[in-house]
Amino acid sequence: MTDLTHRPRPLFIDGLWHEGHAEARITVMDPATSEIFARIGAADRDQTGMACAAAARAFPAWRSLTGAARAQVLEGFAQGLRARHAALVSLQMRNNGKPRAEAELDLADAAACFDYYAGLARALDSPAPVQDLSEDGLTGRGLAHAVGPVGLIVPWNFPLVTSAWKIAPALAAGCSVVLKLSEMTPLAELVYGDIAAEMGLPAGVLNILTGFAEVGQALCDHPQIAKLSFTGSNPVGAQVMEAAARRIVPVSLELGGKSPIVVMADADPARAAELVLDGIFMNAGQMCSATSRLIVEAPIAPDLIDAVVEGARARRLGAPDGAQMGPITTAPQYRHVLEHFARAKAEGARCLTGGAARTDLAGQFVAPTVYADVPTDSFLWRAELFGPILSVRQAASEHEAIALANDTEFGLAATVVTADAARGQRIASQIAAGHIWVNAPQIILPQSQWGGFRASGIGRELGPAGLQAYQQRSFITTQG
Repeated sequence: MTDLTHRPRPLFIDGLWHEGHAEARITVMDPATSEIFARIGAADRDQTGMACAAAARAFPAWRSLTGAARAQVLEGFAQGLRARHAALVSLQMRNNGKPRAEAELDLADAAACFDYYAGLARALDSPAPVQDLSEDGLTGRGLAHAVGPVGLIVPWNFPLVTSAWKIAPALAAGCSVVLKLSEMTPLAELVYGDIAAEMGLPAGVLNILTGFAEVGQALCDHPQIAKLSFTGSNPVGAQVMEAAARRIVPVSLELGGKSPIVVMADADPARAAELVLDGIFMNAGQMCSATSRLIVEAPIAPDLIDAVVEGARARRLGAPDGAQMGPITTAPQYRHVLEHFARAKAEGARCLTGGAARTDLAGQFVAPTVYADVPTDSFLWRAELFGPILSVRQAASEHEAIALANDTEFGLAATVVTADAARGQRIASQIAAGHIWVNAPQIILPQSQWGGFRASGIGRELGPAGLQAYQQRSFITTQG
């Protein structure tokens, strides 16, 4: 198995590996054991500028390739990920604390994303259709152009996945890329540099930076970066948007969520409980899409809440192999989750299970937690907590359930559970969220669409919209 743990040269700039020049080094920890298992260098502002300049030099030639040529590269990334399956799954388990099944799913999702955008890249070679515009013989056609070198900033909770969602459409569109990794989980995504070098990707088309906040700021401010795409917290997203506004460049933001799962009285309690448990406890609740607010119609509430509490208590925690839920990935987030528990206790929240650290385990583990009868003005109901914390309220009717679902500043995702298919579609159509599942687990396919309403962000990833996010449009009108 390939060892991807140790990276003496962790920056991939202009087709070559470089040591980081920042004074501080990045410490990489196993959250399941609290063991530090790697230390790697970080970029400084000058190296960030080098990467941006390399992307700018590479852009004209990369843009001029056919879509079919770029598609071959994207398929090469998919193949390279699959060829390193065992090593990448192991690394995801160690650096993120992900259970094996989740780590394997992440890798499969990332590879599928590259394959999907390879297909869209090939379609770009088809000529734009000519439209009749008027009776005076005017015709027109629209053209799509790669926006230019792009800066991509990704978070720590889904390494490989969120980066694939950005790299694949950007390269398909003809953009060159500077990717800034999270300093918390930097190792897995460096594999993209390995694959690029292995394929002979032209220098500068893909550049990868490890680093701290100054690297992200330098990337956002660099005059040769034509677009910014960021996934992460709302406060940092606001800083990215401010930087984009100063330079008048487009920005895509995938930010926080406080997503509801709405369960109607006609739902099967066992199936509903399964969807509730997976929606909040997958990845230890460290998902912007986590369905952290359970809204249950009153007649089914006692049975469903009992089943959810029983399932939470039965969740297997521990080292990633054999576990159903892993640890909190980062030390700062672990502290935040413990602070949430303390605040909830101080406010008198009714905790049905959990609400504490799992001190019997060595790493950053917390118990799967369920709070009942949560007031709508409580921080438990309103704030993105980014942990395995479920808040429950009952609804007297479908109308009240929809109103509670929409009672949030966010609007990223939602789930509806009902035995009535028409009712499920009716409720889903009234929830203000970017992606809604009806009687389905949180499966996000490359050909679908991802992004939120309101404070959950700007723009869309995945599907054709994900490609269009890296394009600019022009229109040619012709007489005769």
